[in-house]
Amino acid sequence: MTDAAIHETVDASSDAAFASQQDILTEMDAVSQDYSERSAEFEDETMPRLDYPPYRASILRHPTKDLHHADPETIELFAPVFGHHEVAELESDLTVQHHGEPIGERIVITGRVTDGDGRPVRRQLVEIWQANAAGRYVHKRDQHPAPIDQNFTGLGRALTDHHGNYRFTTIKPGPYPWNNHHNAWRPAHVHFSLFGREFTQRMVTQMYFPGDPLFALDPIYQSIVDPKARERLVASYDHSVTEHEWCTGYRWDIVLTGSQRTVREEEVAP
Repeated sequence: MTDAAIHETVDASSDAAFASQQDILTEMDAVSQDYSERSAEFEDETMPRLDYPPYRASILRHPTKDLHHADPETIELFAPVFGHHEVAELESDLTVQHHGEPIGERIVITGRVTDGDGRPVRRQLVEIWQANAAGRYVHKRDQHPAPIDQNFTGLGRALTDHHGNYRFTTIKPGPYPWNNHHNAWRPAHVHFSLFGREFTQRMVTQMYFPGDPLFALDPIYQSIVDPKARERLVASYDHSVTEHEWCTGYRWDIVLTGSQRTVREEEVAP
């Protein structure tokens, strides 16, 4: 996990600290309006825009020169293989990794990983990392005034089962401030990393929670200009996953390839 994957703290523009939330909203509305007017002329734009001006650091996070095609090496056309001895079952429970219980709302996140044809992606590694309930990461670059939970590191991993299912027990993360503009806050989210049937299918992305009021204000989330594509990053509350007097449950399915694939984080933000 890189430093950039913890907090989006780089100011890509000298006016980043001076732009207001209303300035950012105006810019995002203009992009959305332009997309709505032009969408009939083109196919749906389901991937995030790499250069998205309201997200000030986006200019630093994508290539500025033409890309050159390179055939993958043979080893990249195979998936990594993991066994039970490499990934312990308890690694998927982020609430039991320390001596005490972490503070916050206990949740379960589960779902199914498939390819573009709906086939399960079996025995593949799924990793997550996240902020704690106060919106704080255990990382030297995260110094905003929120408490660190000594009983919560925010890292977990699991293997998908025969049907492509994964399951994590964790704490619902809080929103946190970032330096894109004045009074900028990221919606609560969990970072996901997983491999598909090949190393070239590795995905790093973010999962959000339903009904977050910060969605409309967040230029990273809004950099996916197609509303249906954005919705694929939002988990659904699932009462069948919720456990009596123990936790609430969320379901989030992941599609690695095809037109309905889940949006990749490297195409949005670290």
